[in-house]
Amino acid sequence: MMDKKINMILAKILTSSLASIFVVVVSMPVSAEMAADEVARLGVDLTPLGGEKAGNAAGTIPAWDGGITQAPSGYTAGGYYVDPYAGDGITVTITSGNMGEHADNLTEGHKALLSTYPDSFKMNIYPTHRSAAAPQHIYDATKQIAGTAKLTDDGNGVTNAIVGTPFPIPSNGLEAIWNHILRWRANFAERKIAQAVPTRGGAYTLVQFSDQFDLRYNREGMTAAELKNIILYFRQEVKAPARLAGGILLVHETLDQKTQNRMAWLYNPGQRRVRRAPNVAFDNPGTASDGMRTNDQFDMFNGSPERYNWQLVGKKEIYVPYNNYKLQDPSVKYKDILKPLHINPEIPRYELHRVWVVDATLKEGSRHLYKRRTFYIDEDSWQILAVDIYDNRDQLWRVSEGFAINHYNVPNLWTTLEVHTDIQAGRYVAIGLTNESEPYNFNAKLSSSDFTPAALRRAGKR
Repeated sequence: MMDKKINMILAKILTSSLASIFVVVVSMPVSAEMAADEVARLGVDLTPLGGEKAGNAAGTIPAWDGGITQAPSGYTAGGYYVDPYAGDGITVTITSGNMGEHADNLTEGHKALLSTYPDSFKMNIYPTHRSAAAPQHIYDATKQIAGTAKLTDDGNGVTNAIVGTPFPIPSNGLEAIWNHILRWRANFAERKIAQAVPTRGGAYTLVQFSDQFDLRYNREGMTAAELKNIILYFRQEVKAPARLAGGILLVHETLDQKTQNRMAWLYNPGQRRVRRAPNVAFDNPGTASDGMRTNDQFDMFNGSPERYNWQLVGKKEIYVPYNNYKLQDPSVKYKDILKPLHINPEIPRYELHRVWVVDATLKEGSRHLYKRRTFYIDEDSWQILAVDIYDNRDQLWRVSEGFAINHYNVPNLWTTLEVHTDIQAGRYVAIGLTNESEPYNFNAKLSSSDFTPAALRRAGKR
């Protein structure tokens, strides 16, 4: 009798253990190479980066025809970007009063902004233009690696991929977020941008940055041996205000973060020393942001995805910021954009686009300010365009928007301004302002020697 009881107990333990193992296994992202027939769809019924070429049935989303690959009339090389759609009129304005009619095409974040600020926030909707484009070598590389690219065992890296978008037809949320991390932007980029964190009353002090990028992963002809696991170098120097000026951040971002984590250094002008900066990651506060954005919100999301479970919800038609050339127009001043509570809603442009929806929930035992984040990722470029952010009470806390344009001299689709709005605090941070500075420079003459700790020391001593 005793043996029978013991056997029953052991059986229960074994069954429970197997069930636990099964839960762990099925909850882990499964990454497998794309089948040859799926790869063959790229550039045929799918865009070269995996989006649907066809428009929608209602005709409100047009077919993708290659995007903008040539500058429109009036553009001067090296100058601000001329709006190719300046003649478009507003098709509808969404307000708190009519948002119910458009609810299926709104993010939860935009619904919250409309509800929280009914007297001041609105969304001007314009005709949809699928302007996203990339160079041919990105398209070719994407097709070449689509059949080989895989996530690492823990999903914290990508293997068998170089230059192109690794997962043009994603099978899980991690693959989609890695597509954003590894998306094409440029070979090199230099920009002089401003950041503002207005008070509830609208007062702000501009923080000015000089950013430099060496985006190594996407460079034509790049090999894994040459890459050495470093997908990009990033350097940011604070230029103003005087109390912050001279601080420099250097980041080496990695492809397989299980093998090698991000490496970061800070130059402190007061101490005239360069120090390792392991805290430049995850939910540590962004530079001079009043705690209004985390390090991993820069570029809408960056760094290791290891603290979240990533679910691919699917694809939806959503009103998202797109073709926002007015937000970098030099005739529009910072004071025109920066208003109390949120940016001036008369300036942004929203369009209906198909986006991949990815839901990220904090892993048990992991720490982050944000318990859950829902990402809306452009099907044509893999640029994150909007994020809903929830606190530990499961309340919607912050709303991120990436106001993208096609920099058609490259070409790429990349943000010209990022805005992270805290609807609980009635404040926001806007980073990327260039209207009173100068346009992005994609012809910057940079080398790997510019992105070393020694280079930080030399720059700090000048």
